[in-house]
Amino acid sequence: MKHAFNYILSFIIISVLITSCDAVKRVPESDYLLTKNSVHVNGKKDNTETINNLLYQKPNSKILNYPLRLNIYNLARPNIDSIVNANLDKKPHKRAHLESFLSKKQLDKYIDSRISFNDWLKKTGEAPVILNEDRTKKSIKRLNDYYINNGWFDVESNYEIHKKNNQRAEVDYFVKTGNSFIIDSISKKYEPSVVDSIYRLVQRNSFIKQNEQYKTVNLQLERDRITSELRNKGVYHFSQDYIAFEVDTVGTNKKVNIEVQIQDRAIRNQDSVRREPFKIYNIKDVNIYTDGTYERRSETRTDSINYNGYTIYSIGKMRFNPKALTDAIFITPKNIFKDIDRTRSYRYLSELRTFKYPDIKYIENDDETLTTNIFLTPLKKFGLNFSTEVSQSNIQTIGLAVNPSILIRNIFRGAETLELSGIGSIGASKDASNKSSNQFFDINEIGVNLNLTIPRLFSPFNTDYIVPKYMSPSTRISLSATSQTNIGLDKQTFSGTFNYKWSPSRYITNRLDIFNAQYVRNLNVGNYFGVYQNSFKTLNAISTSLNYNNGENLNFPDQTDAFISDVLNNNTTLNPNDADYKTVSNINERKQRLTENNLIFSSSFGLVEDTRKNIYDENFSIFRVKLELAGNILSSASSLLGLNKDSSNRYELFNVAFSQYAKTELDYIKHWNLGKKNVFAVRSYAGIAIPYGNSTSIPFSKSFFAGGANDNRAWTAYSLGPGSSESSNEFNEANFKLAFSAEERFNLFGSLNGAVFVDAGNIWNVLDEVNDKKAIFSGFNSLKDIAVGSGFGLRYDFSFFVFRFDIGFKTYDPSYQDKNRWFNDYNFGNAVYNIGINYPF
Repeated sequence: MKHAFNYILSFIIISVLITSCDAVKRVPESDYLLTKNSVHVNGKKDNTETINNLLYQKPNSKILNYPLRLNIYNLARPNIDSIVNANLDKKPHKRAHLESFLSKKQLDKYIDSRISFNDWLKKTGEAPVILNEDRTKKSIKRLNDYYINNGWFDVESNYEIHKKNNQRAEVDYFVKTGNSFIIDSISKKYEPSVVDSIYRLVQRNSFIKQNEQYKTVNLQLERDRITSELRNKGVYHFSQDYIAFEVDTVGTNKKVNIEVQIQDRAIRNQDSVRREPFKIYNIKDVNIYTDGTYERRSETRTDSINYNGYTIYSIGKMRFNPKALTDAIFITPKNIFKDIDRTRSYRYLSELRTFKYPDIKYIENDDETLTTNIFLTPLKKFGLNFSTEVSQSNIQTIGLAVNPSILIRNIFRGAETLELSGIGSIGASKDASNKSSNQFFDINEIGVNLNLTIPRLFSPFNTDYIVPKYMSPSTRISLSATSQTNIGLDKQTFSGTFNYKWSPSRYITNRLDIFNAQYVRNLNVGNYFGVYQNSFKTLNAISTSLNYNNGENLNFPDQTDAFISDVLNNNTTLNPNDADYKTVSNINERKQRLTENNLIFSSSFGLVEDTRKNIYDENFSIFRVKLELAGNILSSASSLLGLNKDSSNRYELFNVAFSQYAKTELDYIKHWNLGKKNVFAVRSYAGIAIPYGNSTSIPFSKSFFAGGANDNRAWTAYSLGPGSSESSNEFNEANFKLAFSAEERFNLFGSLNGAVFVDAGNIWNVLDEVNDKKAIFSGFNSLKDIAVGSGFGLRYDFSFFVFRFDIGFKTYDPSYQDKNRWFNDYNFGNAVYNIGINYPF
């Protein structure tokens, strides 16, 4: 099968290469294939994407200067159905013979498959771009329009077409811009009115500025700005149609004089139009209909409540707390009309997850006021969900999981949402066959999670002045418990969180974890060496070399623990200066840390700034920062609470030493859209967690690791570092991390994209109990231990997610110590193959 695949792949590659010699195969004899566009601006070539996008005709796309999609298209036959049928009828009785041999149904399927494959070639490929001089002339007009709209009013353009004997053609465009025009004066033309007064107040923020180059786009931006300012200051009837700009360049010596013209309001009657000055409107009444569906429009509202100037109506008994509704509405009775209040109300009401998209309507009154009617359609109170999952990993042969959940909306009549979900799973471990039990499914996990979301800051104090409601504040309270048995060390985990979330602007989101508690209890500590096999092999090798246990392999946990105890208590021939003694000591320290129960009480603050305008935006940046502090309150109150200390002089709560540390993370991602579905992306990350007080190390769940599909892709997850150490641990982790990545993504054809990347980074230990110099970050000199991986990959875009396949090669490996670290394992045999969903950053 493998050889057959290679033969097919080779055949396709050879066929494409041969066909590439005949790129004009589908070009009519009297036409020419457009192979190149060149734009010369003031005597210099301009290859920018902005200018290239102005041209109506562009050559066929190329990959590494090779027109792959054109040649795929050329493989298709123009009339494949006629050709196939003609071949079948070429010889007498050929069709009848094949029908008797294959059956008519199979022959028809063969013909359909030929046609389908031919259609696939056409769809995947790209038809030849035939030179069209009319489109070339349109490109000239578009170039002129572009430069005129950017202030070069004296622009002149022309073109030259170079036709070659091999049916190929190139087009040169020549643009002479002349000098740009500069804005000289800005004047206004409108009658004194409320519009004039408001405009003067906000004029300083104008997009049209003196002594700057003229740009048409700034006029549109200024039109949008003026409209927004006026509509947010009570001018209800104002729209962009009332704004015009008169641009004068006659006899101005390359200067532009702009006059801003704002007309009075047009009031249309049956046969005439009269103009009146605009007036400021106030909100008179705000009516909220909590059963505002179209189907129930004629039903009588039997319940109503007046609350803070709002009137709330309901069919039947009122189901909502009035404050919860009015907190979500920014349109305020007796205040002036603001268009932004409606936008904010739409957003906030939608975020409640209690109503369908609301309907907000204004009704104009005779006294220059507005009545606001808000129609809300409640979602069903209960929502049920049930999902299943089948999985496979390096631990289990197969796993089956069910995830039921129930969503309860408006549970306390304040638009709160309560979600109760569970997980139940069973699995078969890969070593189940070696166990004496006949049980196939020997892994199980069960858990429950409760989340309560409150659409405001839940606090005994009024927080409106600190976090106004336009920031969409919310509170989340969550409790969870899971129990995992018959796998690894087996764990029970209990956690609880109380946090606030708010967005001070469109692009920034803040999260404050007031309280985050986590308790992890290991149930099967005796299986430590069954999970960490590399540590066991190292320990067993040392035992065998000492003829400990009569040279027989150690069993665990009894003999392994006894051997470690004997070594560290000097009951063997090893002494503290021996390398094997230090290795055993390190294994014991790691074992104690990874098997101890963890109790974490922490608080944290995180900020995310995401400048993406929408999901299709590829020119954006993301900045994340998080600061977490754990154990400080317990440490300060330990004496007051009368807490006892363990053998390591650490305070214990519920017989578990609580963790104390400070952790911070910085993450920055930047994307540049290079055009033609080509994106360049970079990421930089730094994180450090410092133990102090009641801790000498960081809990495993809070430490850092390197490698994996979303990190340094030349190493598998947890296999890189720390530092230059040659660790054989299954899970390498540390408390300091640096990571950098750069990736260029480009389209191959259709929904298939390619990428080339470089990843760099590592983890180190710093300010903790680790003593291995190779693993410790000691200063700038340690930066030489940053590992570098490079590679390439494919991505297939399914619209709702991206399937990703990457191959990473170890380019610079710090584990080679003082040897040459470059390109030692740079081959497919030592490469790491990563599969992931969506982009790594």
